[in-house]
Parts: sequence; structure tokens; C-alpha cells
Amino acid sequence: MSFLDSGEGAGDARARTRIKFCGMTRIEDVRLACALGVDAIGVVFVPRSARCIDLDRARALHDVIDGRARVVALVMDAPADAVAAIVDRLRPDFLQFHGNEDDAFCAAFGCPFIKAIGLRGIGVDDVPVQLARYPSATGFVLDGHAQGALGGSGERGDWHALGTAQMHRPWLLAGGLDAGNVATAIALTRPQGVDVASGIERAPGIKNADKMRAFVEAVRAADSSLSSSLLPQGESG
Repeated sequence: MSFLDSGEGAGDARARTRIKFCGMTRIEDVRLACALGVDAIGVVFVPRSARCIDLDRARALHDVIDGRARVVALVMDAPADAVAAIVDRLRPDFLQFHGNEDDAFCAAFGCPFIKAIGLRGIGVDDVPVQLARYPSATGFVLDGHAQGALGGSGERGDWHALGTAQMHRPWLLAGGLDAGNVATAIALTRPQGVDVASGIERAPGIKNADKMRAFVEAVRAADSSLSSSLLPQGESG
């Protein structure tokens, strides 16, 4: 089962929003993320990113992961041999592609993949069209940045508009999320999961423990609130 799968029926009011912490660089941050019960740990292999790490560091992070957390390796327009080396040495649960890679390229490495789609500059009706270009994808990250840009910038998409889109594919919401707004984002867009980097940091790649805890608590509170609102009148959780 993928971390994108809810584990509950599609109509279950208590389906849990998945959480991905991205741009992880420190062992202590990974350990706390696992203790908090996050679903996925993202590591970045994009040289121009301030959160980029090498394979040795990524392997060290991988080795301290426990619980249900999955490892997601993020690349962007990397050559095939570089992606293959990541798969061979790190053995990630998922690859995440942020560039102009096509479906055939993304699917060529024997590893389930997630495709990031930049929302800035495209209409909400165009989002399902973009998703349809990647029939092999396990799921998607819909991020507030422009197409072809790197994530982790804190740019928000139009959550009100996104909430009206007919996705029919698993997806994570990203871009500008933090503990103060993630509940609103979940209520408006109803994603399968949320993906956060800058919203839990004190500097790029350096996570803040208090922000990490607050973010998870806010997501769980949002799930509880939505679950309660969808219960039949007279019932309680």
C-alpha cells in the first residue's frame, strides 16, 4: 500500500490526511518526524537546491527511519544514470520528479513515482489535463510554484479554485503550508496528503522541532474536525 492510499474507503469521513516532510537533511529531524508519525520523508537531489544532499547523507537518513515512514527521493531533470544511481544506492520507496520529465522516463527506473505539477500560470481546469500526461504515476504533488520551478519556496496556489478541480488521482498539496494555515488548506482542497518543507524550518533544510510538532497537530485536528462535521446528526466520534 502506498502512503498516498488512505487505508480507508474513499467515502470514509475519518480518512487520515497523509503527511510528507520534505527537504530533510539532519538525522535528528528524521528521527523526530518518525516519532510524530509522518508518512513520508523527502530527500532532495537537485544541486541548485539549498536542501540538496549527497547519497551518503541520504543513506544515513534512510538508516534511522522507523515506523511507517516512506522515503521519497526528489530529482529534477536529472540524467538517467544519476536517477538510476539514487535508486540503486538509496532504495527509495518513491521517486519524485519536479522537472520536464515525461511519463516514460519517470517509469523507467523500476520504482513507483510521484510527479510534481506547478500550479502558477495554469487554470484549475488544466490540472486534470496535466495529471493525465502521467498515467504511470502513483500520485502527484500539486505545488504553488510555476511549472519547471523547484519546490520548497513557500508559494501558495489558489486553494479555493483547487478545491473545485476534479482530480480522480491521488495527490498531495504543497506550497506555503504551515501549522497556521494547513487546516484551512485541507478543508478547502481535501487532498490525500500534505507536503511541507519551508513551513517547518528555521532555515532551508534545518527543521524546527516546535514547527514540526505543531504542523502534525494541526493536520490531525483538521482531520478530526472534518470527520466530526461529516458524521450523521446526533453521532459523535
